[in-house]
Amino acid sequence: MTASSTKRRRQIPWIHRHARTLLASVAGVGLLLTGYLTVIKLTGNEVSCPIEGCDRVLNSPYAEVFGLPLSLFGMAAYLVMMLLALAPIAIGEAQKARQAQVEEWTGLLLVVGGASMAVFSSYLMYLLTSEIKAACVYCVVSAVFSFSLLGLALAGRRWDDWGKPFFATLVVAIVTLIGTLALYATPADQGTDSLFPMTTTSGPSEIALAKHLRESGAQEFGAYWCPHCHEQKELFGKEAAKELPYVECDPNGRRAKPEVCQKAGVRSFPSWQVGGKLYQGVMPLDRLADLSGYSGDRTFRNLPTRPLPTPLSPATP
Repeated sequence: MTASSTKRRRQIPWIHRHARTLLASVAGVGLLLTGYLTVIKLTGNEVSCPIEGCDRVLNSPYAEVFGLPLSLFGMAAYLVMMLLALAPIAIGEAQKARQAQVEEWTGLLLVVGGASMAVFSSYLMYLLTSEIKAACVYCVVSAVFSFSLLGLALAGRRWDDWGKPFFATLVVAIVTLIGTLALYATPADQGTDSLFPMTTTSGPSEIALAKHLRESGAQEFGAYWCPHCHEQKELFGKEAAKELPYVECDPNGRRAKPEVCQKAGVRSFPSWQVGGKLYQGVMPLDRLADLSGYSGDRTFRNLPTRPLPTPLSPATP
C-alpha cells in the first residue's frame, strides 16, 4: 500500500470503513436471538428470561403472523440485512468497479430494511406497553438492534444526495406502519378463554370429572395466552373443558378475575386449588381425581403427549 493510498484511507471516516462489518455483526446477533425464540416457540418450551413477562409476550396473539412465529420473520429480516451488509465485502477490492456498484444499491436497501424493521419494532414496543402490558428483554434488545441497523446504514457511507435516503426512509416508514396496522387490525381474539383451538374430544369420564371438580369447589387458574393451560384443557377435551371451574387471571381475558387469582396466591399458570391447597402445573386427570375425591369411572381417553412441565406439588404460600 502506497503512502498516498494510506493517506486517503485515513481520511475516510472510521464509521464508513467499518459500517458494513458492524451491520453484519448486529444482524448476525439478531439472527441468533430470533432463531432461539423461533426454536422455543416451535418446540413449545419455556423461554429463559431474567424477568417476568417474556412468556406472556411470546405467547400473546401478537407473537404470531399467519400462524407462524413472529420471530421467524425476524430471522428472515436479520438474515437479509446481514447478506446485504456482507455483499460488497465478499466481492473484494480486486473488482473495485463491481464492488462500488454493489455497495451503492445495497447501501440504499440497508436503509430501507433498517427503516422497516425500526418502525415495526416501534409498534411492537407500543403493544408491549399499551396492550400486552408486560416486559420482554428479547423484544427490547431486538428493537435496539433494529434502530442500530438503521443508524449504521445511514451513517455508514457517504451520501452525495441525502434526499435519497431520507425519502426512502420516509416512504418505507409510512408503508410499514400502514401494513403493520392492517396486520394487527384484527389480532387473535383477546376476549377468549384460550388462543389455541381445542383438538381433543371428551369421554363420559372427563365430563364427569370436570363437573365433580366444579361441584366440589375446586378451581383452575390460568391465562388465555398460556400454552400449558391449553395442554390442561386438551387432557379434558372440548366438551369437558366447558364444565371446568376455570378462572381467567389475565385482565385482558374474557370474564377475567385477576383479584381472585391474586387472593389465591397464584404465581404460575395453570394452578389448581383443590381441597384448600394450591397445586402448580398441568395435572394428570387421575391426580385431580385423587385430590378431589372423585369416585366415578376413570376411563380417561386423553393422555399427556410429553412430560408435564412443572412439579405436581402444592405451591408455597
